[in-house]
Amino acid sequence: MSAVLAGGLAAGLLLTGCTPETVVVDGRGSGGDGGPRVRGAADALVRAGSSRVRTTVETVTGGTRVAIRGRGGYDFDRRRGRLRLVLPRDASGTAEHRPITELLAAGAVFMRNRGAGVPDDKWVRVVSAGAVDGNLVTGGATDPLTAAELLRAARGVRLVGRERLDGTAVRHYQGVTDIGRAARAASPAAREVLGAAARGFTEHVVAFDAYLDERGRLRKVRHRFTMAERWTGSGVRQQVVSTTELYDFGARVTVRLPDPEDIFTGTVGAPRG
Repeated sequence: MSAVLAGGLAAGLLLTGCTPETVVVDGRGSGGDGGPRVRGAADALVRAGSSRVRTTVETVTGGTRVAIRGRGGYDFDRRRGRLRLVLPRDASGTAEHRPITELLAAGAVFMRNRGAGVPDDKWVRVVSAGAVDGNLVTGGATDPLTAAELLRAARGVRLVGRERLDGTAVRHYQGVTDIGRAARAASPAAREVLGAAARGFTEHVVAFDAYLDERGRLRKVRHRFTMAERWTGSGVRQQVVSTTELYDFGARVTVRLPDPEDIFTGTVGAPRG
């Protein structure tokens, strides 16, 4: 089930054969320690322990913009998170989709209210390494720690400026990262997932914006991908932008994964609505 939201979005988040956007970033004005700080963002999050999370996965095709938004919390020590995803209306703009509850775990994603034919008390389990993009965006949200692990291969990093996010002073960096190199540099828990993404993407270079606070903690990160024309069904390239925001570090986050008997094993249809 490589496209877990198939049928639920007008733009179609079908990422089989995605190609990230290739961008060349000048290394000048990198702000000295910008590269090491950005590459160490995942380690800083683990040291932080936990945080609240806001996520957005947005597709842009021509003038049409479709976004999936999520909110919840993440435990970086245990590599577990819980999000509530809000899906966009259907193509006619009338039908409301039921929110999806998503549990993030090392190597897997669990979803409730995932699609037609799934009982309300059952969860759908997706193995991240089995998704064509390592489930970087096909689940409707990027795992916050995986988003940070993707920065381990950051290069051409430059300091854009100093800003404030939610009242916190941050440094805004831009650069590019390489999925394959990030997979080799990642922690063991993320290596397989990013390795799957590296095998599934035609090109590995991804542009990013990263906002780090004075402790090196990632406050916001935005990755930009592009779907190739032959996979969009419309003959045009489709941009996919994944944005993850982190705040309220140290917040209590409790995530209990479903018991085996609570996991659905049948066929999943399109999300209801």
